[in-house]
Amino acid sequence: MAFGQQARRHFKRFFEGIGNERLRLNLLQAIPFWVASLLSGLAAVLFTKLFAYAEGMRSFLFHQHNWVFFFLTPVGFIISWWLVVRWAPFSRGSGIPQVMAAIELANPKQNELVDKLLSFRIIVFKMLSSLVMVFAGGGIGREGPTIQIAGSIFRKINQWLPAWWPKISKRNMIMAGAAAGLAAAFNTPLGGVVFAVEELTRTHFRYFKTALFSAVIIAGLTAQGMLGPYLYLGYPVINSLSNLIFLGVVAVALVAGMAGSFMSKAILGINKWKSSFRFNWQHLLFLISCGWTIAILANLVNEEVLGSGRGLMTRVLFTGNKYSPVDIPLLRMLGPVLSFTSGAAGGIFAPALSAGAAIGSFASKLFSLSDSNTNLLILSGMVGFLTGVTRTPFTSAILVLEMTDRHNVIFHLLLAGLSANLIALAVDRHSLYDHLKFQYIRDLRKEEQSPEPLAPADEEGGPE
Repeated sequence: MAFGQQARRHFKRFFEGIGNERLRLNLLQAIPFWVASLLSGLAAVLFTKLFAYAEGMRSFLFHQHNWVFFFLTPVGFIISWWLVVRWAPFSRGSGIPQVMAAIELANPKQNELVDKLLSFRIIVFKMLSSLVMVFAGGGIGREGPTIQIAGSIFRKINQWLPAWWPKISKRNMIMAGAAAGLAAAFNTPLGGVVFAVEELTRTHFRYFKTALFSAVIIAGLTAQGMLGPYLYLGYPVINSLSNLIFLGVVAVALVAGMAGSFMSKAILGINKWKSSFRFNWQHLLFLISCGWTIAILANLVNEEVLGSGRGLMTRVLFTGNKYSPVDIPLLRMLGPVLSFTSGAAGGIFAPALSAGAAIGSFASKLFSLSDSNTNLLILSGMVGFLTGVTRTPFTSAILVLEMTDRHNVIFHLLLAGLSANLIALAVDRHSLYDHLKFQYIRDLRKEEQSPEPLAPADEEGGPE
């Protein structure tokens, strides 16, 4: 303790000795972002390796003793849910709605509410619950959780700054953390920036662009330094495209966007039904039912219902087994619905991408397209489905572009995102994340017994 106080005094004395006031202020403003970005990159790498190990162990176990999942999956769902409910209730689900809620609540009067959404405890139990869930066969991803983990790291660094340090916007710190987390999770720096601008910020971009860029670059470079300059997926072959393929892009994007929207509606509907549960045995019965359903489908129909779906994306893009039967898109939607509504931690980014890939793959099978045209429709389905869930067409297109490095189809992917967004708006004006964000804020204020009302998401005062 004495050593820490002495170090802080030396640190303060060092900066006070800098004669150039502007340089001193700029350094003090930048250092917290640099430190938090480095730590976020390290956390993302750790989580990536643990998640991949858990998925690998699950796949190995299924191919050796598939019957075990009739026991493992429901028990894993229960343990995952219990970790969240017992230790960190707001670590459940994706993590992106929690970050969005934290940004909205980031002001001195509501610090305690934000601390429930972003904290060291959130980091620990977000990881633990997600790892147990994916090992047990849950249809979840690690990308949303990585964003909440990074947001929590940035939040803690901001809180640890001494009183003499120049004040840094809590909102900007959290937004930079979310962007850094996405960039590190997918190795997509542009996607992190676009995500922050399109999904998170309601302030003018110029007020935090330097902090945002530095956070994305440092977190991304940290992840690359430890994992290598990898692509999330790889380089699918896309050349010699048909002149009329843009019609297929629009058609697949419309179907995928609608499917993503209806999957979101299903998640919200089940969550609303679950809110009527009054006893733990009801939750346990629901979790056992979800686990057994996934285990039965995996054993009797197809194991593609298990996990994040990254293996499916790799298969249809990079092997000769490119075409999916009609049951695969349905399984890739049902797995995440059952897993996401369990109340455990786990993201929906990767499962949404895999569901979209399955839709594009099935559509290509119907028309017997070439490999290049098939790959483009698979990528279009990925963009379309993710847009249907998130309502961020530009983020979805840029993410898929950076995951595959296929810059020659950027306009096709943007067309897919915009087409999917149009059909998604016809299903619901607001994204899954918007609905969940306002639900988290309601839950927080209910806990605090705040008299201040919050307008529902479909009324005035809801998400714009």
